[in-house]
Amino acid sequence: MNQIKNKTRRGICLALGAALFLSSAVLAGCQSKGDAGSKHLKEITLNEVAHSIFYAPQYAALELGYFEEEGLHVNLVTGFGADKTMSALVSGEADIGFMGSEASIYTYQNGAADYAVNFAQLTQRAGNFLVAREPDPDFSWNKLVGKKVLGGRAGGMPEMVFEYILNTNGINPRSDLTIDQSIDFGLTAAAFTNSDADYTVEFEPHATSLEKEGNGYVVASLGVDSGYVPYTAYSAKKSYLEKHPEVIQSFTNAIQKGLEYVGSHSAEEIAKTIQPQFKETDIDTIATIVKRYQEQDTWKQDTIFTEDSFTLLQNILEESGELAERVPYADLVTTAYSEKAAQK
Repeated sequence: MNQIKNKTRRGICLALGAALFLSSAVLAGCQSKGDAGSKHLKEITLNEVAHSIFYAPQYAALELGYFEEEGLHVNLVTGFGADKTMSALVSGEADIGFMGSEASIYTYQNGAADYAVNFAQLTQRAGNFLVAREPDPDFSWNKLVGKKVLGGRAGGMPEMVFEYILNTNGINPRSDLTIDQSIDFGLTAAAFTNSDADYTVEFEPHATSLEKEGNGYVVASLGVDSGYVPYTAYSAKKSYLEKHPEVIQSFTNAIQKGLEYVGSHSAEEIAKTIQPQFKETDIDTIATIVKRYQEQDTWKQDTIFTEDSFTLLQNILEESGELAERVPYADLVTTAYSEKAAQK
């Protein structure tokens, strides 16, 4: 256990240091509408942890021009992992990072003076699903005892929420089953098809793709079984917040509009709106995924990151053995921008 924790923290420290010299993000090719060269728009770079339908409100804001309405042109980049997204933020490659807030806690604990501050929360449930080899309408978590599961990176929210559910159900993640954490983020679905694993933990659209291909079946939602958790949030460096409060406010306003849009439209309407962000996925599949997320109350009505949510996050980190000591909510979260956005 100590070896896993040390590897996790060493990996994060190395990633943060290397980010000053190496680009850790890959351009997703999905930018907001509008003219980047327009003198009327402030150009910013947003690095997202993954490009997933799980983040539909953000893509609705991009496609519906909400950022342009707020005077921003957003260059969207995908980091493929919270450690890489945080590295891009710390190095200055990104102005805003979108990832699990655990990364901000790790950075703070590592002693960064210009640490990341969370200013807006988007999702309030986990967005991944447990996929089995065969349909199992009577699934219960104790069926994982003695089985092999393709999991996530140690210290990352997907893996920690998974372990949180196991512990809640009286299952020891270290001794009662085998969790393979050797596969890179986003590649587990492909690996599952040809591996000897009994289950895999997948985000969308990979979970639905496995079902459509007949290579797997969703048997449980980690979002439902873990309850409400502050899964992903937007953050910026402390210095950026101090220098560009108007940018952060405009950005938060646009995300609030995106949340209001997905909260007042059907899955089919949302699918049509965000489809340009997922050109490789057909409309019906997008709508199916959006509906699944709607039904489990995935998205918040506002972006306010409450202290209770932050306490729960630290509880999960502590239970996973990833929290050296508690960190102050007042240092790592501000609700000023979210509160103003919710009142507009």
